[in-house]
Amino acid sequence: MSKTLSLFSALFCTLIWGTTFIAQDTGMDKIGPLTFNGARFFIGFLSIIPFALVFEKKKIISQINVNKKLFYQLLFWIGAFLFLGTYFQQTALLYTDVANAAFFTVFYVPMVPIILFVFYSKSIHWSIWPSVILCVAGVYLLSDFRNATVRLGDGLVILCAVFWSLHIIFIGKFIKNFNLPLFFGSLQALVVSLFSIFFAFFFETITFANILNESVSIIYAGVMSGGIAFTLQIYAQKNISPTPSAIIFSLESVFATIAAWIILDQVLGINNLIGCTFILIGVIFSQLLPIYDKRFKFKNQTL
Repeated sequence: MSKTLSLFSALFCTLIWGTTFIAQDTGMDKIGPLTFNGARFFIGFLSIIPFALVFEKKKIISQINVNKKLFYQLLFWIGAFLFLGTYFQQTALLYTDVANAAFFTVFYVPMVPIILFVFYSKSIHWSIWPSVILCVAGVYLLSDFRNATVRLGDGLVILCAVFWSLHIIFIGKFIKNFNLPLFFGSLQALVVSLFSIFFAFFFETITFANILNESVSIIYAGVMSGGIAFTLQIYAQKNISPTPSAIIFSLESVFATIAAWIILDQVLGINNLIGCTFILIGVIFSQLLPIYDKRFKFKNQTL
């Protein structure tokens, strides 16, 4: 798979996440976040598993047998990180403004390189840091966070960002060892669904009629985000390392703003447009500056 296709997968993935934010917010009028995620990710599992069995059936067993223990360890941890990230994000929407949620969620952008550097001693290209600053500043302008009040629920969003970071990093580990994006994408959705349903039985009242009332939001968020987008993330990270991936994924805020403008008739102000521009420049920097730097060093070596 070429880097161009990986970039396309990353962009389409963030486009879906951005538009799904509306469904996530409106889909909890009658059900709790655990019930919503349980139903959403089970739909996601059902939407991807048929494609996995058609296109990856012949290599599923052989791929898992390469390192069975590692496969199931990664499945557990990636599923757990995704469950915790989505749960805290969904719950935060009940206790904080969308502006706050959008701003604090993007903290996964600086968290990914910091975690990789501190815990894995992985060197980070210098271009990442101006890209991170541009993306965080861009989301700040997009979210109108300066007009919001910091709430206790914002802590949930920061926790969400931590688990998004770990999810991105561990997907990078999976890609290095296995080539089952469809099968693994469906399984991680199933793990999130099972975790969510299990805890929903203890902490929420599950009513089938209420789930049906939110079926439109659940189906859209399930098929498009829980199934397609999180599987596209795996394809995206095949040729893009975790830190640049996190920067590209911050485009979710841009697409969410555009979706709100189109679907909800929200007005785009000058700060919103500047914020979009900052994020786009940050994404471009993260992709082009390392290439330019390599060519510049190579040119100097050949002189």
